[in-house]
Amino acid sequence: MKRAERLHALSEALHRSGSRGYSAERLARDFEVSVRTVKRDLQALERSGAPIWSRPGPGGGYGLAAGASLPPVSLSPVQAVALMASVSAAPDAPYADLAAAGVQKVLGVLDPRTRARADALAARIWVDVPPTASRATRSALEEAMTEQRVVRIRYTAQDGATTTRDVEPVLFASTNGRWYLVGWCRLRDAMRWFIVSRVARASVTAIPCSGHTVAEVGEPPASARPVHGF
Repeated sequence: MKRAERLHALSEALHRSGSRGYSAERLARDFEVSVRTVKRDLQALERSGAPIWSRPGPGGGYGLAAGASLPPVSLSPVQAVALMASVSAAPDAPYADLAAAGVQKVLGVLDPRTRARADALAARIWVDVPPTASRATRSALEEAMTEQRVVRIRYTAQDGATTTRDVEPVLFASTNGRWYLVGWCRLRDAMRWFIVSRVARASVTAIPCSGHTVAEVGEPPASARPVHGF
């Protein structure tokens, strides 16, 4: 990992640690560098304006002042392209439009040289994705999930049968290249998996969900994980 990338990752780690902080030894292990290197990096972040605090003694360590915002740290061209590729390859992912807007914000603040190198590398990556549900449909599903309200969907099953169902959204799941809405189907009175691309229409109702939980979906496969688990 290049130093600029490590400084960025280090600042994010300190931000996530909250009031607990991390010891220099823990940071050195996580980033596979020496304690001396970590301390030099912390000094560099502090000189750049990061409000880093240190606490000596047992249980001590380093962290960021509560409520502090991180100083801007530039991404490398490869990191920028990684974000572009990830979003481009998953246009049907939940909140994909918001992710794309976030990537554009990041690209907009890159220095011209880094942006030019990122654009040149991005031109070497092609993405071919299958058709997705309409933006209006996906927006309704996303809103229902966020607000935890019942969503009314027009759904076509694998056998071609089309039904209208009221669903309490529980989670979005991706498996075998497809995105699913998993929720409590009021028509079947059971938990069901709906392929998002087969949802023809969706509208958010004013009815709040009744409290079905992720645990009711069952144990995920060993390879599955929440998106914050990378």
